[in-house]
Amino acid sequence: MIQLTQKEKSLLEDQKKHEQICIEKYTNYANQTQSPQLKQLLQSYAAQEQNHYDTINQILSGQVPNLNQGQQQGMTSSNAAQSATNMQGAMADQSDASRLNDLLMTEKYVSSTYDTAIFEFTDSNVRQALNHIQKEEQQHGEGIFNYMQSHGMYNPS
Repeated sequence: MIQLTQKEKSLLEDQKKHEQICIEKYTNYANQTQSPQLKQLLQSYAAQEQNHYDTINQILSGQVPNLNQGQQQGMTSSNAAQSATNMQGAMADQSDASRLNDLLMTEKYVSSTYDTAIFEFTDSNVRQALNHIQKEEQQHGEGIFNYMQSHGMYNPS
């Protein structure tokens, strides 16, 4: 059983709110796009964000999370990012580009808040769990970036 400090609980509550917003955005944007590939990518990320939300609830209840389940999810994220990279196609509509820009901005922010939270936790198992979630958030950002770049929505130069 993990004993959390008040600050740790507060940070986890913040992360939980961020995960809820991510779940909502990915789900809503998946329902709005006409692209089957993009819909699949966003639905996969929504499911991973739900896993993050559940992991945070588990930590808040004093339990050490099982990272093996999360590692399986991480594999899915890498595969989805690779799949997005391999997709070639016509320029997507502007509303998809706008939604993806919003998601990329969201992932940048959420990843940075995990970075801060990780340094505040005393329990190394919790740190590892949060670090794992942060890596998945970064994989989501990479998948979105790759999709956008391969569809002419993002030019990093």
